[in-house]
Amino acid sequence: MKPADQKPIAASQAGVPADLVPMGFVAGAFGIRGWVKVVSDTEYADSLFDYDTWWLGRNGNWRAYRVEEGNRQPKNLSAKLEGVTDRDVAHGFKGMTVAIPRSAMPPADEGEYYWADLIGLAVVNLQGESLGKVDNLLSTGANDVLVVKDGQAERLIPFVGPVIDSVDQVAGVIKVDWGLDY
Repeated sequence: MKPADQKPIAASQAGVPADLVPMGFVAGAFGIRGWVKVVSDTEYADSLFDYDTWWLGRNGNWRAYRVEEGNRQPKNLSAKLEGVTDRDVAHGFKGMTVAIPRSAMPPADEGEYYWADLIGLAVVNLQGESLGKVDNLLSTGANDVLVVKDGQAERLIPFVGPVIDSVDQVAGVIKVDWGLDY
């Protein structure tokens, strides 16, 4: 599974891709020449550098920025965005979401899934009982966990072989070996 690909963004601004997926956020300015510090929510932090253009936004307002240069830091990334040459401008990006269009991402390997592709899928147990829909995912270190919501109830279901029977993205269903009373 490719962690960090969170809930897809519903972009309605003209010219903004409709399939943006959050991949991290800007934590602030880095240095004095307009670089930004980015916290990546991807499986491999520097995989964000696989994309030449990042979409930065907040409150439904998005803008594309070409990445001129980038470096991996001990706990995050630093990036030089085209047209940003001043620390004060870079600092203004603090808190913005960094997103990539889902259509720009490579296909997932066999048996792997982007989190963004699992969010919203129905979860049904082997008895055919509905457990709700995937609202989010968590990475615990040991394994990933589906956060499944059904009305007010919330279930945490480990995304591991013995529990996950099948994932049918076309049908929009994850079948699990999990009881209603768990």
